[in-house]
Parts: sequence; structure tokens; C-alpha cells
Amino acid sequence: MKKIYLVFLLVVSQAFAQSEDEKQIRQIYDVALTDGQAYLWLNYLSNQIGGRLSGSVQAQQAVDYTKTQMDSLGLDRVWLQPVMVPKWVRGTPEFAYIETDPGVTTNVPICALGGSIPTYGRGVKANVIEVQSIEELKTLGKEKISGKIVFFNRPMDPALVNTFEAYSGAGDQRRSGAAEAGKYEALGVIVRSLNLRQDDYPHAGGMNYGDIPEAEKIPAAAISTNGADLLSATLKLNPNTQFFFKLNCKTLEDVESYNVIGEIKGSTHPDEIMVVGGHLDSWDLGDGSHDDGAGCVQSMEVLRILKKIGYKPKRTIRAVLFMNEENGLRGGRKYAEVAESTNENHVFALESDSGGFTPRGFSFDASDENIARAQSWESLFEPYYIHTFMKGFSGADISPLKNNTIVLAGLRPDSQRYFDHHHAENDTFEHVNRRELELGAAAMASLVYLFDTYGVVGSN
Repeated sequence: MKKIYLVFLLVVSQAFAQSEDEKQIRQIYDVALTDGQAYLWLNYLSNQIGGRLSGSVQAQQAVDYTKTQMDSLGLDRVWLQPVMVPKWVRGTPEFAYIETDPGVTTNVPICALGGSIPTYGRGVKANVIEVQSIEELKTLGKEKISGKIVFFNRPMDPALVNTFEAYSGAGDQRRSGAAEAGKYEALGVIVRSLNLRQDDYPHAGGMNYGDIPEAEKIPAAAISTNGADLLSATLKLNPNTQFFFKLNCKTLEDVESYNVIGEIKGSTHPDEIMVVGGHLDSWDLGDGSHDDGAGCVQSMEVLRILKKIGYKPKRTIRAVLFMNEENGLRGGRKYAEVAESTNENHVFALESDSGGFTPRGFSFDASDENIARAQSWESLFEPYYIHTFMKGFSGADISPLKNNTIVLAGLRPDSQRYFDHHHAENDTFEHVNRRELELGAAAMASLVYLFDTYGVVGSN
């Protein structure tokens, strides 16, 4: 009889906890959807400040603005964390054309890839060799590549429903294409934009030369998907087609910038730190609304919502707006470095860096036990159409925090439209839906609430 009674008490206790969690999450969503501030913050970041390339005036304006907004939330602490960041500037707009015969040209849209050297003098003009992969360079060798422009034209795989998987599968040509082609004495590199849509927007993004000698560095640019298809078709008709492009970018000395941090102190476990974050920098072609203004304002909104509903967290909860994710990850590395040097105990970190689209769920870089714990909450998220709780990548900025116990998580919105805008001129405020943005903030706040309430399996 006593055993039956204890089982009854356990069932009642679990049901009561479930009911309380349902009420709390409902309250979180109500505040986000009826009194949300994230969209208003994003409006200012996007339309009053604009693109926020690391080291730029706009990046500093974004630091000042977001700190002021977090100061206004009545948090326990708000501060700036200094970090040295690279300063690469695009210069005057790029220019390119396809030349089929002397004087017969067609202009095509390009943009310099972040970190590229300029095309010194009047630009680069040469015959083109089209390849599908870095491996193909080795097959062709210096004899066929030397003195030419290498055109990487491997598209993102449209058959992959997970568009981030498609992006990852095509990304090496952007990141390393110039470094590899330079080894074979190519004069420059043109890379098909990482975009599943056919349009005229070239997509920027970072590239690096690794440790190759200065003399082997060659300029690198992205070409729009329409431009890439035109160039490829033209080369098939006329292999002697030439390509001209002019880049005016340059790399300057590193400058000081900041991570922007705000926190609510924990009531019972203040030394256990939970982070929500996004990256404050962006590329300069658009205004960085989806990548990653959305993640920044959602992270700020998590703290605002918890304050608004009067929630007293057990653990310290921080919003961290990281600087320099796009071309260096120095903000994320600096944050982890400081955390380690001060012996801070981070138990959970959640990043939003996949756009402000409709949230579908979360991915977790964590132990099986903690993923199972998150999956046990699926029924709490079902009313809000959040259904994905899976093992996977969390986020670039929080990845340096990884250890054997921390739970790293990433918000996973619907990704089908994300790469239409990613790193491009059309990553602008008008393409962000207010309600989708607010739903993402509510989902993040709900997951933070649950991990704060029930803790992380394996944490001290």
C-alpha cells in the first residue's frame, strides 16, 4: 500500500510540474507575441545603423546601441568585453564582365570575398578555367591553370532538404579556393555564390589564405548564381572567353571592438552560467537583419521576457552579443578565454545564428543524457509547433566554450529561405517577419527556462 501511495505522489508531482511548466511557457509566448521588443530593436540596427562589418563605424554604433538597450532593461549587470578584431574594407564597388570577343562584353554581378587581396593596378583579365572542386585543381595541374582565372562552379546540392548541409558541402571552394588555386599560379578566383536560388545577388563570406606566401595570394570574388550560369554557358560555347574583374578591398591594422554582455544573476546557483547569444557583426552588402541581427535581438529579448514575467532564475543567465563571427570568430574565442581565465562555470549556451524565420526546434551538442532531457520536453513545445530536438551543431560563437559537461544548443528555424539572403545585399529588414522573429525569441526563452529549472545532467 505504501509503494502504491508513493507512486501516486510521484505521478501527481510530475503532473503538477508539467502544469506549471505549461503555464510558464504560455506566459513567455504571450509576452513575446503581444509585447515584443525584438522587432523594434532590429529595425534600428538594420535601418539606422546598417551593415556592421568588424572594425567599422557601424559595428561600434551597434555596440553602443545594444549596450544602451540592455542598460534600460534593469539587468543586474551590463558590460563591454574588449576584443581586437580584423579590419577588412571593401572599398569602392567591384566591377566585372565577360568578354567573348575583343570589345564584346557583358557585365556580371560580383563581390569581393572577405579577406581577399585587391586586384592591383587596373584589374585582372584572363582566360577562365571552370572547375567543380578543389580536388580538380590537382588533376589539372599548373600547366593548365597558370595564368588563368579559376572559376569554382559547384552549386549547393538542391536535393538536400537541410540547406545548412548543402551550404557546408559547397563551402570549401569559397573558404580555401584562392589559397589552393594560387599554388598553381592562377591569377584570381571566381566562386559561385552559395545560394540555392537563381538571382543576381553575389553572396559574400569569409575566405583565408592559410599560411601560403604573400606572392601566392590571389584575389577572390563571388559571382551571382545567374552570373555563374551565364559564365559557364558562355565558356561551353567559347572556351577562349575572358573574364575581367576589379576589386578595391584591403586589410588594415586590427582595431579594438567589444562583445556586449548583459546578465540576470542567479538566485540559488549564481556561479552556474547560462548563455544566449548571437553575433553583432555582419557583412556589409545588406544590413545583416537575418545574419545575425535577428539572433542578437532575440537573445536580448530572452532576458527582457524573463524580467517582464517576474521570473527569478536559479542560475545566472547572460545575453552575449559576440563581435567578429563573420571573419575571425574572435569575439567567441575571447569570451571563452576570459571565462576560462576567471574559472567561470558555464553549464549551458544557446545560439541563434540561422535567421529570424519560423522556429522549428533545436540542435544540441551535448551528452546523450542531456539531449534525452531536452527531448522529454517535446510535449511542452508541441502547441508552438516546435518539434525538432536533435543532436547536431550548436553555433560558431559558443563552440569555444565546449567541454565535457556543458550543453551547447542552436535555435533551428525553417531554413529554406535563409540562403536566399545569406551574406547578400538582400539581407535586409523587410525580409524579416515580425511574428516569426518573436516566436524564435519565445522558443529560446522557454528552453532557457526549462534548463534553468531542471538543470544540466552532469553539472556540478
